[in-house]
Amino acid sequence: MRFLKYIFPAAAFIICVTLFSCNKNNDNGGGNGTGTNIISTENVFAKGADVSWITELEKEGNIFYDSTGVATECMALLKEYGVNAIRLRVWVDPSEGWNNAGDVLVKARRAAALGLDVMIDFHYSDTWADPGNQKTPAAWADFDMDELKKAVADHTSEMMNMLMAYGVEPKWVQVGNETRGGMLYPLGSYKNGQNYADLVNAGYNAVKKVFPNAMVIIHIDSGDNISLYNRIFGVLKIYGGEYDMIGMSLYPEADGWQTPVNTCIANINTLYKTYGKPVMICEVGMDYDKAEECRAFLTDLKNKAKNNTGGECKGIFYWEPEAPVGYNGGYKKGCFVNGTPTEALDAFKN
Repeated sequence: MRFLKYIFPAAAFIICVTLFSCNKNNDNGGGNGTGTNIISTENVFAKGADVSWITELEKEGNIFYDSTGVATECMALLKEYGVNAIRLRVWVDPSEGWNNAGDVLVKARRAAALGLDVMIDFHYSDTWADPGNQKTPAAWADFDMDELKKAVADHTSEMMNMLMAYGVEPKWVQVGNETRGGMLYPLGSYKNGQNYADLVNAGYNAVKKVFPNAMVIIHIDSGDNISLYNRIFGVLKIYGGEYDMIGMSLYPEADGWQTPVNTCIANINTLYKTYGKPVMICEVGMDYDKAEECRAFLTDLKNKAKNNTGGECKGIFYWEPEAPVGYNGGYKKGCFVNGTPTEALDAFKN
């Protein structure tokens, strides 16, 4: 199978780290080593990290270190800092293979073996899906709506069944990524409201068929902009779109994060009152060289999300904290420097 090429670099890295750190990583946090997450975290506030680049980074030779300089597998290191959940993006047929279903399976099994909850993030694209990019996969480009709905369902089912086969049960599943304008353009644009809702339902039903208890998330960017949320969730309400949770992104600037945090918390409360759904903050980040400000931002957001939303905000995920500075064309919002976490991640401890 195509995904097997990702297993061996990952396995080699784990062996290497084990040699460096002796018994440090042998405590898998309650996982039984088979990939099955046997720890119940039903009511635990999620302090998560999207580490979708991890297998690619490892193959490139990147190694991660704790504060004492001991080489440590990245997810285990994040767990030491209080992270209790991992988010992983899925692309349909990426040109270099990373983030395809097989690569995601490798990472999900590693997370589950550490006792970490898992979020699966379907982009329904061969590459990045975000506010400026919701490109239909090349193999689906000429599909009509019936064919596109089937493709969404089949792709979702494939990933879910692969996880099921290895005993990994995702706690959350995103149907689309930062879909402020819909997904799978042009047919799935929010302007084609029924189409968009039907595509969402195709993914929703495919998830629930395999994992009935997984929380299906519709994820929008700019958590401090309520109009984007009312637009999309208003369309889903009109056209019968099914989902369990509202997902947000929030990327404030270091010199003015307080207002976006307060607005985001107010929006969470408004959205729950309007649509009756809990909220997950699926992506946050701040420039790597603003670690002190980032720690303050994350601490404030975490405390207010837990205490000022009536329990309806269920957690926060940092987006690619492990990324080297400038990785993948210029990403600078990670919170590791030279393979070691900065003080920003201290906000997730305890």
